[in-house]
Amino acid sequence: MQLIKESIEFPNLFSGDIEINRVAFTVFGIDIYWYGILIAVGVILAFSYALKRSKKVGLISDNVFDAAFISIIVGFIGARAYYCVFYNLMNPEAEVKYNIITMFTKIHDGGLAIYGGVIFGVISALIYCRIKKMPFLPLLDLAGPAFLIGQAIGRWGNFINQECYGAPTAGNLPWGMTGTKIALDPVVIQAKGQSVVETTVLVHPCFLYESLWCIVGFLLIHFLVSKIKSFDGEAFLFYVLWYGAGRAWIEALRTDSLYAGSLKVSQVIAIASSVLALIMIVYFKLAAKKSGKALYVNSDLSRERLEKYERDIVLNKEKEAAKKALKEAEKSLASGEPSFTGSTIGLDDEPKTDDNKNK
Repeated sequence: MQLIKESIEFPNLFSGDIEINRVAFTVFGIDIYWYGILIAVGVILAFSYALKRSKKVGLISDNVFDAAFISIIVGFIGARAYYCVFYNLMNPEAEVKYNIITMFTKIHDGGLAIYGGVIFGVISALIYCRIKKMPFLPLLDLAGPAFLIGQAIGRWGNFINQECYGAPTAGNLPWGMTGTKIALDPVVIQAKGQSVVETTVLVHPCFLYESLWCIVGFLLIHFLVSKIKSFDGEAFLFYVLWYGAGRAWIEALRTDSLYAGSLKVSQVIAIASSVLALIMIVYFKLAAKKSGKALYVNSDLSRERLEKYERDIVLNKEKEAAKKALKEAEKSLASGEPSFTGSTIGLDDEPKTDDNKNK
């Protein structure tokens, strides 16, 4: 195992440091990082949530499984590609340049852009729904809160890696943090040099801000928005609105953003998507109120598909039970053991009647 001795401190909360190792364990000489493990845990929990809630939006869990599985793979590729493309564009003088091969062979260097994952994942889900003739908007309503689960957990991988933190704090922020890697950041060194008094420079724990923001957003969608929504897709639009609003102010604090000129790419996308989502929510709510169109989960088509799916499950179970009973009966007859009727009848045996008794 490659031992990476690092530590993180929250000096205004408690004394002492938190020793961390980015490598969780090694398998066949390959280091497995906590960052990857936390992302995997977030994906699994998000996946499980979507499957468990599929019936709530009128969808068949098997179809949700297939769509989510494809979207996760495509979304991961999109998240990596998005980061690498913008990194190359924003850092023309950098020695390291990503191409179609190094984009994945150098995955341990870090770099996954959430917006790239969401965009590519949604597009792949749309294509799947078109092919399978499955409603797309109810699927998005599952995706919104599921994304927030994955993002809330995945951000703690940034904590382990000491990345995605913010600028030096103004004053003694109670939850300000520092660490062995953070202390080497040029921005932090510059801030420390400007200080009259020798002191530790603390930064904003942006990973924590975003994780908490995602948790609150998930709770709002799960317990409120999903219950009062008036059109399919509303829960997803609320996710875009909520996450965009949070990412806009959190991105303003970060020092490791991807830039397009003087603008932070993720911040611009966050603001634009949040405003657009708000406009769409208002418009479609008014349209739904005017048209009186029912949600897909309340439609006859949804009920028919779910009922057929449940009947097929019962039928398949009955078929499997019948096959199992038949195999057991055949095995019993072949071995001469009593069958499920409790007796065996010889081929030469005659039925026992009163006439046979008198012979």
